Amino acid sequence: MAQSVKEIAQYLRQTPPHLLLQAASRWESDQRSGVQKEVAAAKKRYVAYEAELVRLEQLSSFEKEARTKDFALIAGTDEAGRGPLAGPVVAAAVILPPNCQILGVNDSKQLSEKKREALFDEIQEKAIAFGIGVVSAQVIDEINILQATYEAMRTAIHALSPQPDYLLADAVTIPGLSLPQQAIIKGDAKSISIAAASILAKVTRDRMMKEYDLLYPAYGFGQNKGYVAASHIAALKTYGPCPIHRRSFLKNFGIE
Repeated sequence: MAQSVKEIAQYLRQTPPHLLLQAASRWESDQRSGVQKEVAAAKKRYVAYEAELVRLEQLSSFEKEARTKDFALIAGTDEAGRGPLAGPVVAAAVILPPNCQILGVNDSKQLSEKKREALFDEIQEKAIAFGIGVVSAQVIDEINILQATYEAMRTAIHALSPQPDYLLADAVTIPGLSLPQQAIIKGDAKSISIAAASILAKVTRDRMMKEYDLLYPAYGFGQNKGYVAASHIAALKTYGPCPIHRRSFLKNFGIE
């Protein structure tokens, strides 16, 4: 008995992308219009998958170049939360294995929250090692945001086990590290390791801000994540700052 269009569609939609072409070929001669529609859609998904592999190959060029110089454990690091008025700055560091395939990994700012959440788990599963560093608003006020960012990145890197022998960083050279490093402008869009770190940092910080929203609901941290928003500024002027606000940042808005 022939399979129904619904059964074929379900099968093709559940097929891993690298097997789609082979799977779709089983029904190429089926003349039912619904089946041909599903076969065409499966082939389109396969073409997109092939294009994604090419993109990931390009995204891995800095890691591949480092390996030609006999570096084996290459970490990428990035931060989330340099600009907000409230909350910590969070950094992540990630060491991925050679030829690591994490479909869709990209600069966290280019991804939806749902996609970042899915990739967050996959990155941790596939990484050789990952680390997180968090520096509070109070420390940011004490040492300034740039130094706090460096500290968060160092903490994340020191948390890696094994330790890296080479570092790729988004736009900055991090002081206080003994390992060789390379600063890459817009690195979260050019390096798979930095992109992975950007996702871990962003998701970690967003989750923290949602927790803070429960503690300080007046400021809308669950939505604005501590960044400038009209409702956030209005709440600050009404209620004043809460313990996780960066007092040094608020001076620009005339708020003490």
